[in-house]
Amino acid sequence: MNGESNEAMPASKGVADRMFDWFDERTGAKELMHKVLHEPIPGGARLAYVFGSGLLFIFLLQVVTGVSLALYYTPTAETAHTSVAYITKQVAGGAFLRSLHSYGSSAMIIVLGLHFLQTFLYGSFKGRRELLWISGALLSFLVLGMGFTGYLLPWDQKAYFATAVGTNVAGEMPLIGNLLTRLMRGGDTIGTLTVSRFYVAHVFLIPCSIVLFICAHIFLFRKAGPAGPPNEDPVHPKLAPEPFYPRQVLFDMGFVLLIMAALAGLAYLHPVTLGPIANPADTRFLPRPEWYYLPMFEWLKFWEGSKVVVGIVVIPGLLAMAFFLMPFLDRRLERLPWRRPIPALAVAIVVFAMVFLGVKSQLDDKQGPIAEQLDLQAEQERAYSAAPFQPYVEPKDEAVPVALPVGPVSPLVGTGRGIFNERGCSGCHGTMGKGTTIAPSLVGVTGKFSQDQLEALLRNPNPRMRSGRMPAVDASPKDMSALIAYLGVLGTAAANTPELHPVLLSKIHFDADRRPTITKKSDAIVTVPSNPGTSNSPSPTAQPLPVDTGNGKQIELAAAGQKLFLRHGCFTCHGRAGAGGLAPALAPLVAQLSDSQLKSVLAKPTDKMKAGGMPPAELTSEEMEMLLSYLRTLPNPRPENQPTAKSVTPQ
Repeated sequence: MNGESNEAMPASKGVADRMFDWFDERTGAKELMHKVLHEPIPGGARLAYVFGSGLLFIFLLQVVTGVSLALYYTPTAETAHTSVAYITKQVAGGAFLRSLHSYGSSAMIIVLGLHFLQTFLYGSFKGRRELLWISGALLSFLVLGMGFTGYLLPWDQKAYFATAVGTNVAGEMPLIGNLLTRLMRGGDTIGTLTVSRFYVAHVFLIPCSIVLFICAHIFLFRKAGPAGPPNEDPVHPKLAPEPFYPRQVLFDMGFVLLIMAALAGLAYLHPVTLGPIANPADTRFLPRPEWYYLPMFEWLKFWEGSKVVVGIVVIPGLLAMAFFLMPFLDRRLERLPWRRPIPALAVAIVVFAMVFLGVKSQLDDKQGPIAEQLDLQAEQERAYSAAPFQPYVEPKDEAVPVALPVGPVSPLVGTGRGIFNERGCSGCHGTMGKGTTIAPSLVGVTGKFSQDQLEALLRNPNPRMRSGRMPAVDASPKDMSALIAYLGVLGTAAANTPELHPVLLSKIHFDADRRPTITKKSDAIVTVPSNPGTSNSPSPTAQPLPVDTGNGKQIELAAAGQKLFLRHGCFTCHGRAGAGGLAPALAPLVAQLSDSQLKSVLAKPTDKMKAGGMPPAELTSEEMEMLLSYLRTLPNPRPENQPTAKSVTPQ
C-alpha cells in the first residue's frame, strides 16, 4: 500500500525551482519573460534590428561606470580635477573605468545614429508609430545633453574652454540667451556653481529623464509592434512572424559582445588622458569639443554679427523640427527608401553636411600655428597624464599682511614685480608667488637654482613645467634680471615693494658691477600716434615722445592700456607689441574699426574669435578707454613679421 502511494506522488522539486515558483507567484515573472521572448517579428529576425538592444546595453554600462566614478568625484572647481586625477592615477582600475565611460559616450552616439538611419531607411516610423519616433527623438537629445554636461566634469583645460564656447553659443539666442547662459553657469563666469549644476544634470536629471523615456519608448514599441522589413505592410503585417527568441536574442547578444570587446580594447590599449587643471587666464588655449560636436563647431565659423541668430537658432531649429515631425511629413505607407526620394535626399544631404563639416574642422586644425598649438596641448595633456599624482592641498591663509620694506630697495625688484604681474605669473603662482592649487610656490626658488639655471628654466621650461601651462619667458636681459631680482625677494618684506611699470626699465642702466642706476626722467619714452587728437584715425607709423610733453594725459592712458594688454595676456596670441603670432597683427584690424565698434568686439568677440580662444574683455569703461588708447598706438608690423592669412588663428 505504501509502495502504491509513493508511485503516485510527483518527484519533489529542487530548492532553486521552489524559490523561482515562489517568486513567480508574486511577480508573474514567467508570463513577463514569455511576452518578451516570444514577441512576434514580421518577416523574422534580422541583424538590422540589433541597434536598439545595443543602445540599452551601452546606457546600462554608462550607469554602472558613472556610479563607480561618482564614488570618488567631488564637484567643486577646487577639487574636481584632483579627484579625476586620483581616479585615473591612484584607484585600481580607475583609468580603465574612466576610459570605458568616456568611450561609452562616443559609442552611444554612433549606435544612436545607426539606429535612426536604420529606422528611417526601413520606414519603421510609419503606421501609427508617430509617438514612438518622437520619444526616440527626445531620447537622442537627452543623450547629446549627457555628452555636453559630462565634458566639463574633469575640469581640465579642454573641458573648461569647450564648455565656455558651448555656453557662449547658447547666449546668442535672442531674448533668453543671457538668461540661459547664466542659468547653465550659475552666474557670469564658469566656476564651482557651473560644475555643481552640470554634475547634477549629468548624474541625476538627464539619466532619470532617459530612464523615463526608455520606458515610454519600450511601451510604445510593444503597443505598435515591430514594423518588419521595408516591404511589409506597417499596419496589417502579412509576412510570417518569428518569435524574438532565440534567433534575434542571439543576434542582439552577439552585437553586445562586439561592443563590449571594442570598448574594453580601446580602454585598455588607449586610456583616456587628463589634461592640466583649467586655467581661465590662459588665452592661448584653443578649445575643441568632442568629435560629435565638431560639425556644429565648424558651422558656427560661417556666421558673424546679426547673422549668428540664423546660424545658431533658425536653421538648427528648423532641422530639429523636421526631425521630430518626420512621421507627419512623410505620411505615405510606402517604406522603400528609393520610393521616397524627397525625404531620403533631405536626410542624405544633412548626413553628408555633418560629415563634411566634421572632416573640414579636422583638416583646418592640421595647418599652420593652429596645428602647432593643438600639438602642444596634446603633448601637455600626455605629459600631465604620465606625471605622478599630486594630492590637493588647501591653500594657506594669506590674510596676514606683509610688512612694507624698510630702507632702500633695488628698482629692479619693483620693475620685476611689474613684469611678474603683467606676464600673468601671479595668475598661476599667486600673489607674490606664494603658490596656488594651479602652480607651486616660488618662495626660495633662487636658493634652489643659480641665476643662470633659473634664467635657462624660464626661457626653456622643462616638460613638467610645460604640462602645467608654463610658457617660455621671452624677455630682454634687463627684463630677465628684473624678474629674477623679484623672485629672489619673494617671502620677504622686500617683495611688497611698490610695483613699477616695465617702461621704467628703459631708464635703468648697469655699471661694471651690475649695480642699477636710473637716468633722468626725460630719457624715458613711450610710443603714441603722431596725431593723438584723432583717436579713430591712427597713423601707420609711430614716433617717440618725451614723457613730460604736453601729451601727458594721452601717454598716461596708453601706458595704462599697455599694462592691461600685458596683464590680460593679449600678447600671448597677438605678440608682445600686437605684431601678430598665433593671432593676427592688431594694428591693421584696429585701423578698420571705430572706437564703438572696437569696444563692442572686445566685450563680445565674434564666434570666429571665440573659436580661436579669444575671451571677452571684462573691463570697466575707464579700463576700456585705456586699452583703446594703447591699441591706437600700435605700429603696423614689418612685412617679414606679418603672419599670412593661412597661418593665424581665426579671430
